[in-house]
Parts: sequence; C-alpha cells; structure tokens
Amino acid sequence: MKGVSRWRIAAAVFVLAALVGFAVLIAPIYLHNLQLQEFVTGVAQRDASQPPPDDVLRSQVLDKAHALELPVTEDEVHVLHSSEGLRIEVRYFVRVDLPGYTVNLHFYPGAGSR
Repeated sequence: MKGVSRWRIAAAVFVLAALVGFAVLIAPIYLHNLQLQEFVTGVAQRDASQPPPDDVLRSQVLDKAHALELPVTEDEVHVLHSSEGLRIEVRYFVRVDLPGYTVNLHFYPGAGSR
C-alpha cells in the first residue's frame, strides 16, 4: 500500500490553516455581536413600564456597540413602541477583507419587552 503523496498532505495542511485563519478573523465579530444582543435584551427588558426616551436608548446601544468595536451607526438602531411593549432592533453589517475576497457579515440583534 502506497502512502499519501506529499502534495496532498501539503494541500490538506493549507486548507486547514486557511479555515483556522478564517475562524480567527470572524470569531471575535460573532462574539461581539452576541454580547451586543445580550445588552440589547437587557436594555429592552429593564424597566419596561417606564422606558427612557428613544434617544437615550439609542445612545446606550450605540455606546455599547462602539465599545465592542462594531460598526453600528445611529440610523441602524431602531426603537419601536407597540401595544406589545418596547422593541429595539439593530441591523448592521461588518465588512471582512480576506486575501482575494471580501465578505459582508449581516447581523440583526433585537429584543422586546413583554
């Protein structure tokens, strides 16, 4: 039985290294988005009977997003009021530049009070 050729081993190592490199680049972005989601959930559920003004809520979400180094702008944070209560939605994307390829990761953290 003949062993695996060296070029196949090298190709496999290259592919695995590329996958690990990609994961290292995007994992922090997904982690920060998860932290933003938890923050938005906490803000939306905190004192639902007497919520702060929309500008204050928007500012809190923006401050947290910028602390997490997420590219969220003011017009991407939506504070909605309905009969069901308060809802905060954030829609943004993060551009990731890879060698030879660029990807936009879209995120939609949001939460409502009930």
